[in-house]
Amino acid sequence: MDFGASFDEESDNQCDKEEEQMHCVRKVTDDLYWVGANDKRLALFENIHPIPRGTSYNAYLLLDEQTVLFDTADWSVCRQFLDNVEYVLNGRTLDYLVINHMEPDHGASIEEILLRYPDVKVICSVKAEVFMKQFGFDASFVETVKEGDVKSFGKHQVTFVMAPMVHWPEAMVTFDTTAGILFSADAFGSFGSLDGKLFADEVDFDRDWLDDARRYYTNIVGKYGPQVQNLLKKAAGLDIKYICPLHGPVWRENLGYFIDKYDKWSRYEPEEKGVLIAYASMYGNTECAANILAAKLCEKGLTNVALYDVSNTHVSYLIAEVFKYSHMALLSVTYNLGVFPVMANFLEDMAALNLQNRTAAVVCNGSWAPQAGPKLVEAVGKMKNTTILNDVLTITSSLNGDTCAQLEQLADVICESVKGE
Repeated sequence: MDFGASFDEESDNQCDKEEEQMHCVRKVTDDLYWVGANDKRLALFENIHPIPRGTSYNAYLLLDEQTVLFDTADWSVCRQFLDNVEYVLNGRTLDYLVINHMEPDHGASIEEILLRYPDVKVICSVKAEVFMKQFGFDASFVETVKEGDVKSFGKHQVTFVMAPMVHWPEAMVTFDTTAGILFSADAFGSFGSLDGKLFADEVDFDRDWLDDARRYYTNIVGKYGPQVQNLLKKAAGLDIKYICPLHGPVWRENLGYFIDKYDKWSRYEPEEKGVLIAYASMYGNTECAANILAAKLCEKGLTNVALYDVSNTHVSYLIAEVFKYSHMALLSVTYNLGVFPVMANFLEDMAALNLQNRTAAVVCNGSWAPQAGPKLVEAVGKMKNTTILNDVLTITSSLNGDTCAQLEQLADVICESVKGE
């Protein structure tokens, strides 16, 4: 097979016609290829976060004087991944495997690479070598690298940048100084299957990807904002032309747009002035209060409002939304003299992911001992730089004229706060 002809301009964006059932690769640059795979069967990422659009496992193969594979893929797509690697190599051997991240959704296929290419040299961080052994992988040659180390593969020269806790301790990113390509590991990733559209500029990103990218960052990396900030500071000194993450689309245009999102998220700064209303209701009375509050806010001109029932919305979506908006209103029925369990779970996740710099309003309901309010205030009050706008608005069983008037007043307070920031 004439390998060069397989990637002419006419076929650059599609699988090779003769073997399209086996191989589907994309060209990133003249000598760098995406050899990953998509998984649309997986229902839960990390067995917890719903991914209705699936996910991609990105790996990249460089054809220089020496061949270099940047990361591998999850076991579920191993066959497709290996076929893609073999196809792009087209008879050449694999000289190097660079491991930026050892988490099994990217590292599970390492052993298969070692078996198929026994002379391959592995490059990774010191901690990644430890993790390789813990996962039972035995490479015959491992070269560990540290911050600032440089490696040449021929025309391409790369430098290694340590990125501990973004979001595992062994993580690093690799920067190809020749082509300006940042292999960013889990940074700048997103939920969602690529469906043949490798580049962010091939889609309407705000429409098709932003929500998944936000939900990916906030739930997977969100706890580690300071570490992401450290990585962004290092990246600021690099002349980046491409960002190649391990999940989601590759960036080659308007990189500053997505970097700005990461900067805001990792500083825990809201993307937008608006209000997330999250409610926990058993029989509809607290739900009614949430709907009235939303309507009052909109009547007063504050229409950037999102309303969620925490009982039928997965907490990963709630986390993404609370990172997005400047304000939140939390309404909970009392349950076992505390906060309703799913609302309590939401609060625990906010704390675990280090949410801060927000403004909150609190409403509680209870028929004989409405105790959810103080518990909500206590949990929110522990979040750094978080302001609670109101004394707890307490509903006893159902709304009445007095509590409806208090909801009106609360809507005024929230509007003034949002507009005054």
